[in-house]
Amino acid sequence: MQVSIHINNLGKKFVNEWIFKNLTLTITPAAKLVILGANGSGKSTLLQSIASFLIPTKGEVVWKNDTQAIEDDTIYKYLSMASPYMELIEDFTLTETIEHQAKFKPFVNNLSATEVIKLMQLDHASEKYLKNYSSGMRQRVKLGLAILADCPVLLLDEPCSNLDTNAINWYQNMINEFAQQKTVIVCSNAVKEEYLFCTNKIEIENHKSIKA
Repeated sequence: MQVSIHINNLGKKFVNEWIFKNLTLTITPAAKLVILGANGSGKSTLLQSIASFLIPTKGEVVWKNDTQAIEDDTIYKYLSMASPYMELIEDFTLTETIEHQAKFKPFVNNLSATEVIKLMQLDHASEKYLKNYSSGMRQRVKLGLAILADCPVLLLDEPCSNLDTNAINWYQNMINEFAQQKTVIVCSNAVKEEYLFCTNKIEIENHKSIKA
C-alpha cells in the first residue's frame, strides 16, 4: 500500500488569526517529516488538519492510495496517532485496551495482546487499570498502540512527553523496528530525541500571518 498525502495551499484561521497559511507539500510514502514550533504555535492544529480531523479554512488535503484518492470519511483507516490530548479508557486494564483496539485496528504482523504488552515492556502491569498508571506509562501505551497499529501513516504529537531516558530509548527503538516502512509525521517543540529519524521538516513560523 503506497499512501501519499497532498497538501495544497492549506490554511487554518481562528477568528482573525491565521494559525498557518499557504502551505503546499507532498508527503511521499514512507517519508519522515517533523513539524517544528513552540508550544501554542499551531503544530497540533496542522497535524489534525493533515489527518482530516479539522476542516481547513482554505486549501485542501488529499490522501491517495497509489493514484486513487481516499475518501475523507475513510482516511482514519490508514492512520494511527498518539498525542497528549488523546484519552485512554481509564477503567480498562492494559490487556482490555489492546484487545479493544485490535477489534478496530489490527496490529502489525498479527501481534497478539501478549506480544504487544511485551513490546511495550509493561508485562508487570498488564492487568492493572490504566487509571492507576503513571503519566509515563500512559504515554508508553499511547505510543505502543499507535506504532504497532497496522496502518501506513503514523502521526505523533510530542511523543516524548512524560518519558524518562529509558522510555525515550524504547520509543526510538520501536520507531526503528516497526515504522521504517511507514510515513511518520512528528510534531515537536525542538526536542531532538523525538525526531532524530526525520529527514524533512516544516517550521510552522514560516507559514503564519496575523492579518486576516
